Amino acid sequence: MTEAKKYIAPSLLQPDNSDLVVAAATSGFTINGVRIDRIIECTVPLEPIKIFLPSLTAETLASNRHWMQPWALDPQDQIIVGIQSYVVRTAHHTILVDTCVGNDKSRPGRGFMDRRTDAAWTSGLAALGLSFEDIDIVMCTHLHVDHVGWNTRLENGRWEPSFPNARYLFSEKELAYWTAQNEIEPVRHLVDSVLPVIAAGRHQLVSSSFELDDQVRLLPTPGHTPDHFAVVVGKGHDDVVFTGDLMHSPLQLLDPDLFTRVDTDKALACTSRRAFLERYCGSDTICCTAHFPELMGVRINRWGAGFRGDAIE
Repeated sequence: MTEAKKYIAPSLLQPDNSDLVVAAATSGFTINGVRIDRIIECTVPLEPIKIFLPSLTAETLASNRHWMQPWALDPQDQIIVGIQSYVVRTAHHTILVDTCVGNDKSRPGRGFMDRRTDAAWTSGLAALGLSFEDIDIVMCTHLHVDHVGWNTRLENGRWEPSFPNARYLFSEKELAYWTAQNEIEPVRHLVDSVLPVIAAGRHQLVSSSFELDDQVRLLPTPGHTPDHFAVVVGKGHDDVVFTGDLMHSPLQLLDPDLFTRVDTDKALACTSRRAFLERYCGSDTICCTAHFPELMGVRINRWGAGFRGDAIE
């Protein structure tokens, strides 16, 4: 097996990680008593990867195309991304991490995001045996359009919080940034997917180092947006980390200095990504990304001068 193929090959569970139970039917796993599940809204070719990753060279793309296709790169060299949420069930909470694009949202010029009406996300939630009422914490790793959509639903012509029993945790610094942007020019996803939650009093403003309880805490990973954070799960140990948009493509593990065209602070995003990868390299921590298609979780290991993610399933 080549080094590249290790990335996409499902790894067999060994006795030393017997605390991890993979349930293939639900695309989830249980670790140390915490249940992790994924809800996939859609998987789409987004745009040419050399546009999305402006510093990606033709040579790097050519030498890695063979293992990225067809799951992470389409025949036209467009980056393929998954749009997905994670549900975390601990002894204390049922937590939703990131809320995808949502339905009925006006997103002119944004292709698959515009006025979605399908039941993929709601069916995914129901398949886990959960209703909107069961979620009691919502965490948005940042306030981009594809991470806040299901925060609200259209009811009688009004945007209402989707999860009536939930506290929505927003970074105070992140919200301040997007509020200021909205004053310059309307930010549609802030108006329809964040501000209605605030108007309903369902939100809690936190720092990006906030600790929810002894099992769940935030990890600052700024750069993609001003106060982007990762979500860490585990009691006394980082069992699972939800990375948000710290990385969009596995090429950003191979070369952490590959920034995206949508990073607010490109240099800081690269610094945060490299620090994160160094922190978890060689550990048993499972990293669940917001946009890697197919793979639900990976463990970070060294690969030449960079890193790779070895699949847990």
